[in-house]
Amino acid sequence: MKTAILGGGLAGVTLARLLSKQGEDVLVLEQDSRIGGLCKSITTDGFTFDIGGSHIIFSRDQEVLSFMHQVLKENRDERKRDTKIFYKNRYIKYPFENGLSELPKEDCFVCLNEFIRTLVAHEKGELKNPENFSEWIYHTFGKGIAEAYLVPYNEKIWNYPLDQISAHWVEGRVPRPPVEDIIKAAVGVETEGYAHQAVFSYPVTGGIEALIEAIARPVLDRIRTGFKVTAIRKSGDGWEISNGSETIRADRLINTLPLQILQSCLNDLPDNVSTAINDLKYNSIVCVGIGLNGQTLPFSWMYLPEKEGSSANRISFPSNFSTEVAPDGCSSILAEITYNAGDQIDQMSDADVVRETINALGSAGILDPDQVRSALAVRHRFAYVVYDLAWQQNMKIIKEHFSSANISLVGRFSQFEYLNMDGVIRSVFDFVGSS
Repeated sequence: MKTAILGGGLAGVTLARLLSKQGEDVLVLEQDSRIGGLCKSITTDGFTFDIGGSHIIFSRDQEVLSFMHQVLKENRDERKRDTKIFYKNRYIKYPFENGLSELPKEDCFVCLNEFIRTLVAHEKGELKNPENFSEWIYHTFGKGIAEAYLVPYNEKIWNYPLDQISAHWVEGRVPRPPVEDIIKAAVGVETEGYAHQAVFSYPVTGGIEALIEAIARPVLDRIRTGFKVTAIRKSGDGWEISNGSETIRADRLINTLPLQILQSCLNDLPDNVSTAINDLKYNSIVCVGIGLNGQTLPFSWMYLPEKEGSSANRISFPSNFSTEVAPDGCSSILAEITYNAGDQIDQMSDADVVRETINALGSAGILDPDQVRSALAVRHRFAYVVYDLAWQQNMKIIKEHFSSANISLVGRFSQFEYLNMDGVIRSVFDFVGSS
């Protein structure tokens, strides 16, 4: 039996590796000249940047974490997280609720007081179950932490009204802070949140794409690049997959492409399925890589919640992940900006986005524009899944259809789930284990 896998990103190459190991005849079809998807890296002027956003290797899932470590072998280094939130020109410890003592005194009091007031209201049964993401933030952290950090940051990254985003996905992904940690943090006793990422790994050379290459290495002869799928047709008990000039036949079809791209390749989708796919919400991203002469700040990454200043919601410092991703005596920054079709960022040229980012980070004192040695901007249409209030109903329609059509959906934008790298690999493990 021949299995065609559409898409050569993290999900696609992991599927190929695991299914091939089980003895299956697999073929990955990737439209770009290189595999990797959102996990591609690029090296320019001696600087290596992850052009689909900053990626690090961590997980609560020990099986997945062990897999990533094993495939990288010696091309892996570990770092202790040193992450900040840029708030009122201060570098506040991340997560925000673990750095309350570093806030201005009045802000610290408001955050602690509102957290306790919200906790008491919850214990008294005065708070209804949150009906959206905005309510979940206020009901979990209180007005102080919500309005100082979580609301403005999430408005920036999602670029979508928070009261129009579902709350169903947050539980288990964003931990509820222990009460004692909030109190300790407010009085200056050291606490550590999100402990599962307190120590992380990163490839020594090659950026995060080195992970994709390592996973794909045993199955490189089963990966076809430069094959853009334009049409998919059912043929007897199998499938015909065309790029417009060549047709490949397969017995089984696994899709890891975004649903919107899969939709464009099928001409017989029911109207309700097409409508459900068209109604799905997502964000695009532009990543700005900045190479610097001299050293940058000593942090791992940093969140930028404030609307004034940079359009970026997060910046990372790749040269602090590995000493081999920048020339000697140099350092690097990667800024991430989410946007949607037609908005201000979408209408700006890449050169203008780079210029605005450098100027804004310079004004904030995060970099010295005179240090800039190299810069680039790379865009990805599909970056973040947005769980709008209609997501669950739309995905129910979509999943039921493709299940009945015998097209398997695996991966971030195929399952339309907000999955980190470990979540993508787990989705592959689960699929392979059940197939």
